[in-house]
Order: sequence, then C-alpha cells, then structure tokens
Amino acid sequence: MSEQIDKQRAEITQYIESYTGRDGAVATAIPSLSFIRFSEVTGPVYGVYKPSLCIIVQGRKEVLLAQESYLYGPANYLVASVNLPIVGQVTEASPEVPYLALKLEFTPSEILEVLREYQMGVEKKESAKRGMYVSNLETSLLDAVARLARLLDTPKDIKVLAPLIRKEIIYRVLQGENGGLLKQIALEGSSTYQISDVIQHIMNNYAKSFKIEELAEIANMSVSSLHRHFKEVTAMSPIQFQKQLRLQEARSLLLSQSADAAEVGFRVGYESPSQFSREYSRMFGLPPIEDIKRTRDKYGQKVKA
Repeated sequence: MSEQIDKQRAEITQYIESYTGRDGAVATAIPSLSFIRFSEVTGPVYGVYKPSLCIIVQGRKEVLLAQESYLYGPANYLVASVNLPIVGQVTEASPEVPYLALKLEFTPSEILEVLREYQMGVEKKESAKRGMYVSNLETSLLDAVARLARLLDTPKDIKVLAPLIRKEIIYRVLQGENGGLLKQIALEGSSTYQISDVIQHIMNNYAKSFKIEELAEIANMSVSSLHRHFKEVTAMSPIQFQKQLRLQEARSLLLSQSADAAEVGFRVGYESPSQFSREYSRMFGLPPIEDIKRTRDKYGQKVKA
C-alpha cells in the first residue's frame, strides 16, 4: 500500500475509534454514514444490506449472499447496489487491533443524479448482474471518504459539504472497476432496475403471500425472465428472498421483545408454527427459543451485520 493510502486509512481509523468507543454500529451526525467496531471475531450476524458502500480500515469480514462468499479487508471495498438479505461475520479482530469499518448508504436516485450531473454515459442496458461486489480500494475514493469523516469535527459544515462529498464518493465508485454494475440500478428499463422494483415490493410486503405472476407484472417481464434475472441479482429465488426476510424479521422481533415464537411466526407470514420452527432451525441452527437464548447469552443486543 502506498504511503498516502496508509495515511488516509490511519485518519479514518482515528475517527471511527473516537466516535464509537464501544463495540457495535454507531450512527454519525452525517446522514447515512455509520461506524462499526468489534474487538473480537463474531459469529454469523443476519441483516439486510441497503444500497451502500462498505469500507474496512482494520480487520477482515466475510459476507454471505445465499451460498456466495465475499471476503474483504482494508485493501478492498464492498458495494451493495440493491437491498439484499445477508449474513456477515467479522473474521479478524482483537482488543489490540479491533475491526473498524464504515458504511455509507445511498439511493438509486442519488446514483442517477451523479450520472446526469457528471455526464457519465451508460453504454447500454445490460442483462442483470449480481447486486453485490468487492473491488480494489483506490486512493481517490479513500481520500473522499476521509474528507467526509473530517466533517465530524465541524458539524456546522455537514449540511452544506456532506452532500457534495457524497456525490464525489458515488462518482468514484461509479468510476471503479465494477462501476458499470452500479450504473445499471439507476438506468430505467434495465433488468437490474426492474428487479429492484420487485425487491422493493417484497421488502414492503414480506409477510404477505404473492403469486410469481404478480411479481413478473411489476417487473414487466415473463415469469421465466423474472426468475432468471432475480436470481442473477440476488443469488436466490423470489421465494427464498422472502423467506430470508421473514426469518430475519422474526429473529429481530424475538431478540427485542418477549414474544411467543408461534405469535411471531404468524406476524411475519407463517400460518404453521411447525413450519416456522422448522425453517427457522434450518436457517439459524436452532429452534427459535433456543437460538434467542444462545444469542443473548453470547452477544447480548449489540451485534449488527
């Protein structure tokens, strides 16, 4: 690594340590920017990644999307271009050298605004590609991120300058080696854009049953095309996607409330308590009550994906 990128990373490290002070994820005064710190490796942590940029300055992490593994550390960055249910696990961390990372969320409209403002051409509407990728970190991107973090020292500047630096960060990501994948999410009529509409529909209605024909109509695709493109973007089928959302929400409810497992199962869309328990066990390794007890005993409430 160059001396410049080491200096930038060291500066961001100081900000994360200063503004976290404890393990877990902490929202900052800059909209959509959060800092994450862990002083030990974690077990699997379940969550949904919104469209975002994730950068690690210390430690390493593995992110699972369905059966696919994405490993990254200080030399890389990870981008999620659509909402995706994932499993995250910090694989390298210690009290002496904690895992330190940041996440900056963005929206497709912000991407489109940057494409238009900077007149960045989109070659063509391409077939849907995976909605998550890891790229090599470049000095220009890390420099912009460091300047964004620096605004925490001057809160009065955040309202004016943060949106400008956010645009630059998105611009740098779009210019990166996999930027073309991100461009497609903002291109109306592209397969990725159409699938993102379906993803949003499932996110908003995960507890309800649906017919695949309804989703195909939302995407303006045939049923077979919907299946193919949806799996290309998310690495899973629409039903599998919905199931992950349901089970993750159920687990979140059980962790945050003293609720009956069967009742929570009904709330997230399951009609059969036995089916809920069976699918929950398959995903999390234990039936609901046993899993919640294990998780509370080991991690408390502090672990975030």
